[in-house]
Amino acid sequence: MKIPEPVPGLVIRYAYLWSHEAKAGHEEGSKDRPCAILLTATTKAGARMVTVLPVTHTPPADPKLAVEIPAATKARLGLDDERSWVILTELNHFQWPGPDLRPAPGDPAGDVAYGVLPASLYETIRTRWLAAYDAGKIAQVKRTS
Repeated sequence: MKIPEPVPGLVIRYAYLWSHEAKAGHEEGSKDRPCAILLTATTKAGARMVTVLPVTHTPPADPKLAVEIPAATKARLGLDDERSWVILTELNHFQWPGPDLRPAPGDPAGDVAYGVLPASLYETIRTRWLAAYDAGKIAQVKRTS
């Protein structure tokens, strides 16, 4: 499996664990899905920590709490042509690279990354996520430390 350097805006394939799954006692996500890296950090011990937001086809109940990925961006990343949203109210936090990374479908090199979001789209996601965080609307699932 090809593991890239984690950078904000990189879209990866990941076994995302939703907060309702974690509350029900699950330790593994029920589905591998694209996720956008929101933040990266390095601990004092040198571990790389990554925070990801899930991408889903399910339209958000509140459009202010998600960001739609434009069709052209989805095509460039090699994602399907259905509408998709980055959900701002859910996140997984884990040590990179972590056991839940998966190769992107159809990638002969086994790369876990689809590509990087445009800077303007990432900035929209980051800014709107910060507003949701400040409003206390974020469900966090810590996967590995």
